[in-house]
Amino acid sequence: MLFIDDTFMPNQPPKPALLVRSAAFWLVFLLSTLIFAPLALLTFPFPFKVRHGFISLWSRLNLWWLEKSCKLSYNLQGMDNVKVPNGIVFSKHQSTWETLFLQQLFKPETWVLKKELLKVPFFGWGARLVEPIALDRGAGRRAIDQLIEQGRDRLEKGRWVIIFPEGTRMPPGIHGRYKIGGAALAEATGYPVIPIAHNAGEYWPRRGFIKKPGVIQVRVGKPIETRGRKAQDILKEAEDWIESQMKEITTLKKA
Repeated sequence: MLFIDDTFMPNQPPKPALLVRSAAFWLVFLLSTLIFAPLALLTFPFPFKVRHGFISLWSRLNLWWLEKSCKLSYNLQGMDNVKVPNGIVFSKHQSTWETLFLQQLFKPETWVLKKELLKVPFFGWGARLVEPIALDRGAGRRAIDQLIEQGRDRLEKGRWVIIFPEGTRMPPGIHGRYKIGGAALAEATGYPVIPIAHNAGEYWPRRGFIKKPGVIQVRVGKPIETRGRKAQDILKEAEDWIESQMKEITTLKKA
């Protein structure tokens, strides 16, 4: 459901209601992070399932509060396509929203992320506890080898491996270069790739304070078969599907 009275209009100053709602969201987001991160450290002696379960409560809380405070929800299509126990998720990356949402959609999960993120206070503490695949993006082939080795380990443990193939957040309407690492993991392991398209960046902009009310469109594609296929072919199929869906759901066009 769209809340038309509070719709944010481009090139116009935000309405006071948007500022108040966004401030309320950020307050709870920051406070919950400050509370959960130290408490999460206490779960260190426990098995992965316990650590993961506790930390996922943080994302669930903030998704709930986002809908209550900013009137921002989502419409999920295609999840019934996913009939595999686990695999490799290729998701569009536009905002922080999908890092919260995908934690709830694919469980248990492992994230592929930049190594330097583990040094971020509070966030890095929680991230370490759920055993991410932390890559040095400047390491070239060594980073891909690390992704394949650690990704295989996580997949064999029954976890989803979540990858943003463009590597960084891209503004709505922008098509970044898809990197080969995730597809190399798929070629090496034979696990299916699940493509995800969404337009969260239109409501939760990159580095944006304001959270606009509305309904984020999320589309999940059918698993892409990877056994016996080359990484380039896997990557192209995933990219073509994601970007074709983005053309349909993106409402903000590049100026």
